[in-house]
Amino acid sequence: MSRIVSITGRAVPLPGDDIDTDRIIPARYLRCLTFDGLGEAVFADDRHQSGGEHPFDAAHHQGASLLLAGCNFGCGSSREHAPQALAKWGIRAIVAESFAEIFFGNCVAIGLPCATARPEHLQQLHTAVAMHPHRLLTLDLEALAVHLHEARLPVLMPTGAQQMFLSGTWDATGQLLAGLAAIRAIAGRLPYGSPPCAPLGKGG
Repeated sequence: MSRIVSITGRAVPLPGDDIDTDRIIPARYLRCLTFDGLGEAVFADDRHQSGGEHPFDAAHHQGASLLLAGCNFGCGSSREHAPQALAKWGIRAIVAESFAEIFFGNCVAIGLPCATARPEHLQQLHTAVAMHPHRLLTLDLEALAVHLHEARLPVLMPTGAQQMFLSGTWDATGQLLAGLAAIRAIAGRLPYGSPPCAPLGKGG
């Protein structure tokens, strides 16, 4: 299983509140068969309307791995494509004032930590990134803090989600693989498991 203890990288600040999942990934991209390629379409309409001035188009934010957002980020429909599109673009963690509940759960399911911070601390992060876009930030999930140079800003995360990242249990596939021996042992004891059931007779 994949434990996630901290994420370090440059940040991309996204101003505004109530950014919904349709803005993160427009509905026309939901017909894709896989999530591959969604990163190129993240915020597609917003980026088109901004004429290249969107933070995700800025050259100095390319390669950023932390997203700074506002209040109620990820509201709207429950599409799992939204966190997938952000992850495919390169985002590995999000710090916002608050998150929509379903979006938060979808992020946990793919190993994308979401932490909340007080408005004044988020503003401090936005200002610091605007002045020094190449400065590295670290989201520390054990300490529940964002480290910015010598500053340490507290963040919050529900205890259940925090423990899932620290223990690696957010990874459902990893849990199944880790328990494969036990799964096979139980399956072998089931009367309908192995060997295969004999075909029924004519009277059966």
